[in-house]
Amino acid sequence: MDTYRTVLYLHLLSLVIGIGAGAVLVVCLYHLKAAQTLAEVLPWATVAGKTERAFPVAIVGLFLTGAYMTSDVWSWDTGWIVVALIGLILIALQGALMGARTSKQLERVLHANGPGPLGGDAQRMTRHPGLWVTEFTNIAMVLAIMWNMTQKPGTTEAILVVAAAYAAGLALAIRVTRSGASETHAVAETAG
Repeated sequence: MDTYRTVLYLHLLSLVIGIGAGAVLVVCLYHLKAAQTLAEVLPWATVAGKTERAFPVAIVGLFLTGAYMTSDVWSWDTGWIVVALIGLILIALQGALMGARTSKQLERVLHANGPGPLGGDAQRMTRHPGLWVTEFTNIAMVLAIMWNMTQKPGTTEAILVVAAAYAAGLALAIRVTRSGASETHAVAETAG
């Protein structure tokens, strides 16, 4: 058995865990945004809360396996690897600081709202940029890092790819946070 290939498999498995959790969170966010009552919010908020637990596993898995492969085959001064490491740190910090903090704020607002229709504060919190920017920019950065891993560009190109992906994720998040809940509700009804 080849140790490098086993570690590469574990690296890809960590990536699948992170991307899978990210996809589930996106679905939860859209349903939270479309919700009109607390009863509609609760199942999606519960799933989102449980899904968040997968991200530390994915991040630690990516770091440990990436560190092994870097030490075994590459070097720590390889540009795209340094960019990937910085990107992974940014992903972890955004999730832990901005995303988790906003999730807690949403939880408090929903508790204060109580049963029944969602008030203005609760509806605004479902569109809070702290939720959407974190999610979309983190997914975009993961995709950019994957691109860099396959293409192995120089440092400048690797930085540009991650920066462009971050900008695209940010633009999408801003667009989503500005669209109204009624628009999202109609889309959710069509999909559901």
